Amino acid sequence: MRFPEFAGEWEEVRLKDICTISKGAGISKDQLSIDGTPCILYGELYTKYKSEVVRDVFSRTNICDSNLVRSKANDVIIPSSGESAVDIATARCIPYDGVLLGGDLNIIRLSEQNGIFFSYQLNGARKREIAKVAQGVSVVHLYGENLKNLTVFYPLKAEQDKIARFLSLIDERIATQNKIIAHLESLIKGLSQIIFENNAGWEESTISEVASVVSGGTPDTSIPSFWGGDINWFTPSEIGRAKYVNSSNRTITEKGLKNSSAKLLPPNSLLLSTRATIGECSICQSTCTTNQGFQSLVATHVDYEFLFYFMRTKKSELIKKASGSTFSEISANEVKRLKIFIPTINTQKQIANLLKSVDEKITIETKVLSAYNLQKQTLLQRLFI
Repeated sequence: MRFPEFAGEWEEVRLKDICTISKGAGISKDQLSIDGTPCILYGELYTKYKSEVVRDVFSRTNICDSNLVRSKANDVIIPSSGESAVDIATARCIPYDGVLLGGDLNIIRLSEQNGIFFSYQLNGARKREIAKVAQGVSVVHLYGENLKNLTVFYPLKAEQDKIARFLSLIDERIATQNKIIAHLESLIKGLSQIIFENNAGWEESTISEVASVVSGGTPDTSIPSFWGGDINWFTPSEIGRAKYVNSSNRTITEKGLKNSSAKLLPPNSLLLSTRATIGECSICQSTCTTNQGFQSLVATHVDYEFLFYFMRTKKSELIKKASGSTFSEISANEVKRLKIFIPTINTQKQIANLLKSVDEKITIETKVLSAYNLQKQTLLQRLFI
């Protein structure tokens, strides 16, 4: 894939032939401050800087910077430490001077080429090559000496600039889409708090009075005939990201169900995680089972959608109630005793439908975001040799 106005072969070189590679200097998290000189720590490349261009710098420090390293516009930075060889290939271009660059950052200072173009190339077509030269197991290291011999390709500067602008526009759209989703998530959180806190005139009850609380279990993993059947079997890691779930990563057989403490849950049961990711919940739209990390709710005297939105507001409370020496957990009794205020069934459905409409909008916008991200990943592979 190429823009039609450009032709000719791309240059093939070693990275060391077109840049210098150095390292940042140490700045620790406890040296960050509210004001001071803008700075970037290597870990922030994984958590705060999601696109290839650093538009805004989030951190500041007031420490003496006489021995620290400052950026020059067009620098490309890439971590020298990370958790995996693939993740360490996270390049970002800094388009301005004067940002303090922390330790464990490789600084690629290009002579004439477009830093944004090379950030995209290193994150796309060169990602696997970078992963191959990273060293280590529990902590992976990427040394400047290894990067120097990395083979890279580049066209004339005008084509580099156009590719960089084009991909930057997609990143800007992705950033806008993330803001849309964040706004909607904030909206539904705020609406939920207002609705469930203004409960004057609603009937006070407990979860045990409006729903059955059902624990889960795990069939013996050493018996093959217990596994691979037609019955969904959920674990806490599979719920919470989506409101509805329909299929699990692993399934069990009727034999596995009968020979374990797992229990069959009817459609529209609320799967409530009470271990690990405490308070996360999803509605399973089909018959299913869970492992012992759940206290699932089967609505009996309340609308199940209303119950779902109510439980989402109780996550912090459930976390505070968690106990256990080996791992935190919420007991069935704690869930059963949880207070809930219930309006009329018509009001329950109105509330559920209102919040559901925002949830559906979030789902739509999330699909749009996924499409943009897929488009970007495809272009990263096809626009670079």
